[in-house]
Amino acid sequence: MDAARGTATTATTVRRAVRARGGRAVRETRGARARDARRGTPRAVVEPEGASAGDASASASAGDALKWQAEDAASLRAHNEEAIAKYANFPELDKPDAHVARDADGYYVVKEEWRKPTNPFEKLKLAKDPMRELIGMNGIEEMAKASAADFKAWDEALNDPDETDQRPKWAGLFHRRKGHYGRYMMRLKLPNGLINSTQMRYLASVIKKYGEDGCCDITTRQNIQLRGVELKDAPEILRKLEELGMCSLQSGLDNVRNATGNPLAGFDPQEIVDTRPYTLAIQDYVTGGGRGNPAIANLGRKWNVCVVGSSDFFEHPDINDLAFIPAMKDGKFGFNMIVGGFISSQRAAESVSLDAWIPENELVAATHAVLTTFRDYGHRGNRQKCRMMWLIDEMGLETFRTEVASRMPTGDLARGAEVDLIDRESPRRSYIGVHAQKQEGLSWVAAAVPGGRMQPEDLAEMADLADKYGEGEIRLTVEQNFIIPHVPNDKIDAILQERLFQEYTPFPGKLVSNMVACTGNQFCGFAQIETKRQALEMAEHLESCLELSKDVRMIWTGCPNSCAPVQVADIGLMGAQVKNPTGEKGMVPGVNIFIGGTVGPNGHLKEAPEIAKVPCSELKPVLEQIMIERFGA
Repeated sequence: MDAARGTATTATTVRRAVRARGGRAVRETRGARARDARRGTPRAVVEPEGASAGDASASASAGDALKWQAEDAASLRAHNEEAIAKYANFPELDKPDAHVARDADGYYVVKEEWRKPTNPFEKLKLAKDPMRELIGMNGIEEMAKASAADFKAWDEALNDPDETDQRPKWAGLFHRRKGHYGRYMMRLKLPNGLINSTQMRYLASVIKKYGEDGCCDITTRQNIQLRGVELKDAPEILRKLEELGMCSLQSGLDNVRNATGNPLAGFDPQEIVDTRPYTLAIQDYVTGGGRGNPAIANLGRKWNVCVVGSSDFFEHPDINDLAFIPAMKDGKFGFNMIVGGFISSQRAAESVSLDAWIPENELVAATHAVLTTFRDYGHRGNRQKCRMMWLIDEMGLETFRTEVASRMPTGDLARGAEVDLIDRESPRRSYIGVHAQKQEGLSWVAAAVPGGRMQPEDLAEMADLADKYGEGEIRLTVEQNFIIPHVPNDKIDAILQERLFQEYTPFPGKLVSNMVACTGNQFCGFAQIETKRQALEMAEHLESCLELSKDVRMIWTGCPNSCAPVQVADIGLMGAQVKNPTGEKGMVPGVNIFIGGTVGPNGHLKEAPEIAKVPCSELKPVLEQIMIERFGA
């Protein structure tokens, strides 16, 4: 690739990115769609064609070696350079003032002069680079073998929680030391929430093996987390994920999270652009095509990215570090960029306009430019000030923009399009239920999964129904729900009678349909309260005793980290320990209540709780009153 262009992701390769990884094969289509520019898409980027893809026979088998494993230390550099050349072929700029430097094998290390102030996570990366040792040199295989006979004895002999709990996160493995000792949560990366029946059936088999310890969560980033995984099984699971076109690399700690997009992409009658080619291209860049990208494996903190596909803002762009908003400029289709959105225990910030527009074929280049600016200059001290918005505040938005522009293939960024393609007057749709697709005669069926928790038999049946009634596709949403698309209209009555859609209904109540809950203290050591059970019980209670005139989005998070974003909720409940209302000594589970967060193109965060420290035992009458006074119940 010509260095002046600086990326392998041309418009053609962006579109080719939609392939056998949970979506069907696609072809480029041309021609205008007769819509008002603010209400619809100027043209379709892709349309589905062909049979369901992503099965094991359609992709190369990894054999006995993991794709990301170099043969030996001497070949590691060439191994990494091959991945970079194919998936992240951008000019290497000389930035003497950067806080990190590239080593001989392609990994980025914090310079000596920028190692103070620091934090425990930066220290563990300096002591032993997780991407190099566990991924490139396949240390995860050694850990699996060493811990197979007796995990507890291995862990105690090692006496290094960083090794057991933290470094495996670069492989997507999270040890649940406090809530589920000896078991790991495995976080995948499913860009755009795309998964097919073959992939889902395999995930069902993984957690089924673990009996009562095994279950699955659909996450708030259109993703899946498998629970109950034993470290000894991790290498084989990773191999099979690779065979099936899935990936879990770089999904935890200081890495890029799952790229989100429109869950209705490709069949949405109101989509502006099909987001799948772009989120898949971002996935290839971030993960080096599945073998890992050492250039961005050492960030100062986690980093979120999304591509908006409709005026509904299903992707929640306002709380992403980088979001691409579809926009036309000088007769060309591309994206405006907004940056810096995030939620943490100390601060919630809405993204701000970068005043920048990029043509569609530079989307991955722009992702690289923003991300490496953050990598090079982001804070590495106080973890509460390491997210990208803190860097933007420090540098100033225009200086930050200038730095990003210098990293683009042309060395420049066009100013943002004055008007994007988002219709800010249309109400946000609910995708839950049965809805007609833009493909004549087909509908999608979307079911509510309260709290996102599912069992192996649910996943297996979902896969079977996607094959029986659809075309093998399944979509996941940031509200922790699932969609089976491409169901012929004459089969709708039949699919609705299936057990899965009786358990997880497409026609829930006005609270259950919008309920979101984080993991809670069942599995998470940070959570102050149990969330998933309480959330469902509370939603069902309120629906039983109140008459609701409209949908209300109720979100529960177990702690101030807000893995479930209470700040965007109509009613958000954040777990806390509060004084015992009986007067007895000690603390009891309670919540801080956020009221009035909004979503969509005119959405705003509710940054502080309106009602503080309510014991969970006294929550019902408080929420009943809020529903009546604030939401017309």
